[in-house]
Amino acid sequence: MRSIWNGAISFGLVSIPIKLVNATENHSISFRQIHTEDGGRIRYRKYCELEDREVSSQEIGKGYEDSDGTIIPITDEDLAGLPIPTAKTIEIVAFVPEDRIDPLQMDAAYYLQAGGAPAAKPYTLLREALKRSKKVAITKYALRGRERLGMLRVVGDAIAMHGLLWPDEVRAPEGVAPDADVTVRDKELDLADALMDTLGEVDLEDLHDEYREAVEEVVAAKAAGETPKEAPAPEAGGGKVLDLMAALENSVRAARESRGEEAEVKQLPQRKASRSSPKDTGGKKSTSTAKKKTTSSPRNSTSKASKASQPEKKATAKKTPAKKSAAKKTASRKRSA
Repeated sequence: MRSIWNGAISFGLVSIPIKLVNATENHSISFRQIHTEDGGRIRYRKYCELEDREVSSQEIGKGYEDSDGTIIPITDEDLAGLPIPTAKTIEIVAFVPEDRIDPLQMDAAYYLQAGGAPAAKPYTLLREALKRSKKVAITKYALRGRERLGMLRVVGDAIAMHGLLWPDEVRAPEGVAPDADVTVRDKELDLADALMDTLGEVDLEDLHDEYREAVEEVVAAKAAGETPKEAPAPEAGGGKVLDLMAALENSVRAARESRGEEAEVKQLPQRKASRSSPKDTGGKKSTSTAKKKTTSSPRNSTSKASKASQPEKKATAKKTPAKKSAAKKTASRKRSA
């Protein structure tokens, strides 16, 4: 691997010559700018404003623009001669636990390669010390015109360095979290835990850039004069979560089906309670209705029976005085005779 920086690690009074090489590479597909009418390349040419002519890269240097617009030339020699110890040295300033480093601070990653045979022993010493302490080294170094923070850690048999942003370069998450008060129920957390357990872990080596592969297919199809494949239509209702519980249940079910497991979500104790509660409520409703019907029917029958019996009593009451008057008339007739 080609080195991008040569210097040394300052470990107290120990100096370790090293070379800095990139630990990562970019596999993204790059595009050229073209004129859409005829497909001609669009190029940016660098012109000198004073001479009004195009200049080559060898003629271009650095300059700092002052507040009044004056350009102050700065050469590579000026930067190399800066009176700071980190100009050509990765200076270790502290050793801290790795969890003290905020992942938001992490930037580019590099490998530190030992600079020749004399660096092998101190390089190995620092590597083994980092391993045994289970800590990382915080460093300061200068690269590409500015001083930076770094973190040294062991990767395999090598020492890697992660560039770190300065603490004041990391923004606070103000205004990012929802402003509204949201209550998350235990049942929802149980389903979220079940979904996390179902999805499980993944080997990062199995993941790949599907977007890049799709772009390569489009390029290959157009180069062959073919029509690229159309993107599948998005699922209906995508992005709208109307029922969080239903969405979680469907997610757990789909994840289990993809793994060949049972799709039912019966193993969740909270979910069982939520399923039984509507049934209990429904049972209470039906029971109360039955009671109402049962209690109301005797009342109705009693009232009907009482209503039916009332005319009979009246009729009986009417007949009784008529019989008494007829008996009186018969008695009076006998006396007169």
